[in-house]
Amino acid sequence: MSANSLVIREIDSPIGKLVLGGQANTLYFIEHGSLEEKMDWIDQWKNRNLPKVPLHTDDQAFQQTIEELNQYFFHQNKSFTTPMVLFGTPFQQKVWKALCSIPYGETATYKEIAQKIDNPKAVRAVGGAINKNPLSIIVPCHRVIGANKKLTGYRGGLDRKEKLLAIENVDVQ
Repeated sequence: MSANSLVIREIDSPIGKLVLGGQANTLYFIEHGSLEEKMDWIDQWKNRNLPKVPLHTDDQAFQQTIEELNQYFFHQNKSFTTPMVLFGTPFQQKVWKALCSIPYGETATYKEIAQKIDNPKAVRAVGGAINKNPLSIIVPCHRVIGANKKLTGYRGGLDRKEKLLAIENVDVQ
C-alpha cells in the first residue's frame, strides 16, 4: 500500500458494506455503505483533509482492520489495535476520545458525554461531533443513546446501530 496515496477498500460485513480509507495501513475512516454510494463523501473528506494526495482502491489493504472487525462482529474481540488517525477539530477529538471510554456492552447518553468532556451544556454540539465521527464501530458512537434510553440518530442508519448494539448484547428500546 502506498504511503503517498489515500487508499480505499470496500468490504462486506454482517451489518452491510463498509468502506475503509487511510494510508500505509493507518485507518482514517470507516463509512457505512458501498464504495459507489460513498464516493461523494470520500471526495469531500479527501479534499478537506488530504487535498494533494492521490486516491486509489486496493483490495488487499487494511487486513488487520478487517480481521479485527470480523472478530468484533463474531464476538471474539471487544477492542481494536488498528493504527488510526482521526482528522477533526479539537472539540471533535475530545468527544471522540470520550466515546472510546464507553465500555463494550454499555451505553452513554449525549448528556453524559458532554459532562465527561467538562462541557455539560454542549449536548447538541456533542451530537454534531458524534455525527462527524469518521471511525464508527472502532470509535463506538453506536453506544450513545438518547436521554430517554432510546436509540437516536446514527450516520450508518438506526438499523445498523441496533445490530452493533445487539452484537454487544445491549438491550435497546
